[in-house]
Amino acid sequence: MSSETSPLLNYRLYNVAGGGFAESCAAAPANEEVTICTSGSQPDDSRKLSTFFGVVVPTVLSMFSIVIFMRIGFVIGQAGFVESLLMLVVAYVIISLTVLSVCAISTNGAVRGGGAYFMISRTLGPEFGGSIGLMFFLANVCSCAVYILGLVEAVLDVFGELPNAAGAGHRGVHVLPQSYLYDVLYASSILLLCLLVCLVGAQIYAKTSFLIFLMVHVVLITIFVSFFAVGPKTIPIVRQSGNTSQTVLTNYTGFDLATLQRNIVDDYSVDYTTGSVMTFATVFAVMFNGCTGIMAGSNMSGDLKNPSYAIPKGTIIAVIYTLLVYLLLFLMVSFTCDRVLLQEDYGFFRQINIWPPFVVIGVYGASLSASMSTLIGASRILHALAWDDLFGVLLSPAKRTSKTGNPWVAVLYTWVLVQLVLFAGKLNTIAGIVTIFFLMAYAAVDLACLSLEWASAPNFRPTFQLFSWHTCLLGIVGCLVMMFLINPVYASCGIVLMLILLVVIHYRSPTSSWGYISQALIFHQVRKYLLLLDVRKEHVKFWRPQILLMVANPRTSAQLITFINDLKKGGLFVLGHVEIGDLDTLPSDPIHPQYNFWLSLVDKLNVKAFVDLTLSPSVRQGVQHLLRITGLGGMKPNTLVLGFYDQCVPDDYFLCDPAFQDTKENDHFGVDIASLQAHFPPVRGRETSKSLSEAEYVAIVSDALKMQKNVCLARYFSAMNKKDLFAKTRPERVSIDVWSLDLLRPDNSHYVDVCSLFLLQMACVLTMVFSWKAARLRIFLCIESGDESWVKKEEKLQELLDKLRIKATIKIVIWDQVVALHWRRQISPQERDAGRDSALVSDDYLRAANRMVLEQRYHTAVRFLYLPRPPADTAHSCRYLQQLDILTEGLGPTLLIHGLTPVTCTDL
Repeated sequence: MSSETSPLLNYRLYNVAGGGFAESCAAAPANEEVTICTSGSQPDDSRKLSTFFGVVVPTVLSMFSIVIFMRIGFVIGQAGFVESLLMLVVAYVIISLTVLSVCAISTNGAVRGGGAYFMISRTLGPEFGGSIGLMFFLANVCSCAVYILGLVEAVLDVFGELPNAAGAGHRGVHVLPQSYLYDVLYASSILLLCLLVCLVGAQIYAKTSFLIFLMVHVVLITIFVSFFAVGPKTIPIVRQSGNTSQTVLTNYTGFDLATLQRNIVDDYSVDYTTGSVMTFATVFAVMFNGCTGIMAGSNMSGDLKNPSYAIPKGTIIAVIYTLLVYLLLFLMVSFTCDRVLLQEDYGFFRQINIWPPFVVIGVYGASLSASMSTLIGASRILHALAWDDLFGVLLSPAKRTSKTGNPWVAVLYTWVLVQLVLFAGKLNTIAGIVTIFFLMAYAAVDLACLSLEWASAPNFRPTFQLFSWHTCLLGIVGCLVMMFLINPVYASCGIVLMLILLVVIHYRSPTSSWGYISQALIFHQVRKYLLLLDVRKEHVKFWRPQILLMVANPRTSAQLITFINDLKKGGLFVLGHVEIGDLDTLPSDPIHPQYNFWLSLVDKLNVKAFVDLTLSPSVRQGVQHLLRITGLGGMKPNTLVLGFYDQCVPDDYFLCDPAFQDTKENDHFGVDIASLQAHFPPVRGRETSKSLSEAEYVAIVSDALKMQKNVCLARYFSAMNKKDLFAKTRPERVSIDVWSLDLLRPDNSHYVDVCSLFLLQMACVLTMVFSWKAARLRIFLCIESGDESWVKKEEKLQELLDKLRIKATIKIVIWDQVVALHWRRQISPQERDAGRDSALVSDDYLRAANRMVLEQRYHTAVRFLYLPRPPADTAHSCRYLQQLDILTEGLGPTLLIHGLTPVTCTDL
């Protein structure tokens, strides 16, 4: 625990070295001067990459990749210049909105390995983080396969055997055989090369990628120069048609306005690599692959010197730069290249370059770099998933790393999956799947940022401020719309897969210490709605029980807790407990450490209840505190429930319920079954004195009534077993019996006072609970045989039930012999005015009333009885309890209720 001498700030930094996320700043003793560790003051040896080499270079190379060299002609040839620009704008709007979210999250705290997965999981929790993280991992796997297949296509375009090559003219060293199996073989060989580089480590890749970065830009310069330096020319293209080959003559026109006019509109036709007719959605899916590299820098977060600084700055630079390059290329290609050339030869840049090998080198370099970037990025995501132990033994080997911190097992896992995807054979075939996966990941990043913004948590203070909840929401909508526009089937399947993963992780993963954004959002919304819940606007039509149940020891109260959970009917339910003590004599508050045990108890019993504990010199004062301060705003208890004051000792529920016997089970909040059992004291023995006197108990009831709270006294609920009550093998329906007459004061024969109506309402509420719907409600009407008005009384009671929409059976009980015992004991009006109400009834009468109630049992599950007010004279408190004890002895689960609140309404 922190103390006055503890440091005010305690930063914990992490690295990936040594097989996992280890703390890089050791905790210092509380009485020593503490140096706050930062990445600058104590650098991590495994984090070596700067902003340029770790973010800008991989992001630019991933966004250029194969699309810039092999698919720009495809996009403009099929969609035309206008629609291509529209696609580019839509794509960059989506990724720009996502980049803003990435920048905001990454500048709000230390970012560790795992990139986008780390950001999402630490914001939205393990369920969303794990499911989206796995989807993002699969997106990178498929993306790696796309780049490799694109590279194979480019290699075969130069070196592949041509159909009837002898009559087609020489177009290169055409020595490589072409077929499906050969294509897979070439792709597997390239993937093996990428694997070898990635096994060496991210640093080697960073060095090689910079060389590729320079090479790609040299090639881009030659392409831009070629548009001006190369004059108009005719380019023959050979295509196989059945067993014959066909040569198509296409034109490179140079800058020509007529060419631009012909390329303005779309002309969707058959894609010669797949044989399928293209549409806006399929072309956009391919083009969007050129924008999916925005997370390449984020994926390297575990290898960056300062990820919170490098990720936003490097990613924004890369996005702006690639957008400008794409715009220039789209414009120049539309001005200079005939549409047939664009549709029939995706590698046309080589044909129009001042030195064709330049383009070949650029294609190979960009594709190799993008392949390695996604392979490394995917392996880092998988390693982070494995380290968080979200998928158990399946991914546990992926935790292993080399001495330099390279997760080589995760790299091997990724290599195997990419190899499987390569069997798809063609780039355009899997481009749609890749785009769907990436769009889902981007939408999740936007959702994470939106949640943080809406939660208004004080600790969400990103240094990057160029975002708002509007940009996050627009990014989410844009991603979802484009997903379903590209392929509704793939989009639906992706969302279903994500939901399945979310449910699986929710039920199998341990509770994390990352913090749940859902808790912050719930707090934010609940606070707003509590302010709107105005107690001055309460109306009897919408009354519901809001119950404070006082629990001395849950070992003997578990069945009562479960029953009150049924009785609350969607209202507030609070478990209250008073710890006897004085804070002045204690070194620290003993209450705070107990909350986890009580909350674990609530989880074990599967009830929807809050917990409120207090420290007080006496139980009476503690209950007063809880009645006053429990709840908030319009959600405060209106009903107090106490266990009955008697000498019976119920069984220890913890020893009967198997849920409290599994000592290996842990609730992931530091409370296991053994510690839960040890926390709550054993059941009190018969010889052990109670901590509460009879007078104090009755005083608590009086206090609650003075505070305008309804009071319920619960007896014999330790004997209730709901499984037996509602077992399918039970021959008869159980009943809920309501005795709305005050049996302790039978001279007052009113059935329709506030208290009796409260009894009816509470019994009706119980029958509305799903598990109690099978029970029937019985209301007892006590009459004397000489009373000729009993029919009117019954009709009046039935009319009342009809008005209140309560379905119940009225049972007539002749109680002459019982009430006769009461009238043998007469007192003067003076004695009655003096407050000696307890003398009105004898023990014989009470025993007779008790027998009468018992005789009316018929598969009775619970009884509701009228609870009279305690005597004003505290000297009669013991007699009051004796009367209640005699009246309810042996009745089974019984609730004595005194209601002060009007709770019924016949109006709409």
